[in-house]
Amino acid sequence: MILKNYRKLFIDQVTPFFDQQEAESFFYITLNKLHNLKRVDLALNPNIVLSEVELLKWDVVLQQLKLQKPIQYILGETDFFGLTFEVNENALIPRPETEELVNFILEINKHNPKNIKILDIGTGSGCIAISLAKNLPNASVYAYDISIEALSVAERNAKKNNLNITFLQGDILQETFLEEHFDIIVSNPPYVRNLEKLEIKPNVLEFEPHLALFVEDEDALLFYRKIAQLALENLSENGQLFFEINQYLGEETLKLVSDLGFKNAVLRKDIYENDRMLFASL
Repeated sequence: MILKNYRKLFIDQVTPFFDQQEAESFFYITLNKLHNLKRVDLALNPNIVLSEVELLKWDVVLQQLKLQKPIQYILGETDFFGLTFEVNENALIPRPETEELVNFILEINKHNPKNIKILDIGTGSGCIAISLAKNLPNASVYAYDISIEALSVAERNAKKNNLNITFLQGDILQETFLEEHFDIIVSNPPYVRNLEKLEIKPNVLEFEPHLALFVEDEDALLFYRKIAQLALENLSENGQLFFEINQYLGEETLKLVSDLGFKNAVLRKDIYENDRMLFASL
């Protein structure tokens, strides 16, 4: 089959489950993964012919998309902050909002002369820790998660990107102290309330790990409170705390860290004008 014809078939079959723009995006992501070709390559060579073996690979992707499985899990990787990360069902798919959090941290620390020590709590695929380590080469970076399976993914991603990161396994809610002191503690913890599940698309709800997504409605700031309390004891002088937050609970999260004694606590909006990040210092 000619690839440009298969493109139409692919998009037509995907659009009942995803919108047109997403379907086209999935096609070109797959094109790059399976053939190392970009949109412009197909435009310049519209009569590329798919072999039977190639067609089978495309059909596997197509059938899984029709089950609404995320394209990143189907292909086993995604891009984040200019790096390539392995992803599977044991770790959340890195989001553009989290790239904004990384950029926020780098903005504040790009001229920091210290050899800073950073802790990423709830590291998942390792996207925050690895991106910071890549862009702050003098930093010592630690990555913590409750999930052994997620940490295995993160360790492979660190190795793939040639970075030395210290990985720690445990339940942050059960920690009474941390054994190290840090200049920066950052976390993108679970923050989606059960009452918000109706807003979540099936490809997220049915495939991504709920352990990393959801909190109980009656104590939605559980992780923020615990991490901020630990940070009070384990941040160095002038240490920095960064959170990715629930857009509906920005003011509540700000009040929580301010009431605990953090200074200069501020909210920052993402590109969609939602409260998405919080920065505070000691």
